[in-house]
Amino acid sequence: MKHLLKVKIYYEDTDCGGVVYYANYLKYFERARTELLESRGIFLKKLMDEGIFFVVADAYLKYLGPGRYGDIFSIETWIEKIGGASILFGHRVVRESGSSILVEGSVKIACVGRNSRPVRLRSDIIESLDDFVQAAPKMDH
Repeated sequence: MKHLLKVKIYYEDTDCGGVVYYANYLKYFERARTELLESRGIFLKKLMDEGIFFVVADAYLKYLGPGRYGDIFSIETWIEKIGGASILFGHRVVRESGSSILVEGSVKIACVGRNSRPVRLRSDIIESLDDFVQAAPKMDH
């Protein structure tokens, strides 16, 4: 199963040439992950209040084409793997007009406590995400 998030590209998202600034894709991925988690009843603020934090441990992006001012993206998000204290998310950015894939990537999130040391994922979190786990499309890592 995949989660979809629509993102409209504004002038502030672009460089001087009207192309989406490359680092903004990480922000879109973050937004999409948060929305996926919230759709499953997992609220980061609540976890933070309980002393559980998700931090980025690894990120990979492959740029396949430029996004531009005025585009509308669909950010596809799924889970490639759930580990004992981590979740590997897959992401794909698709331009709605023409359905071209612009960016593919993955982000590994580590679960840590207040002391920034790894903490096992709670079983309720794992169970609520199980149906989002799927085989990853091949990407050159």
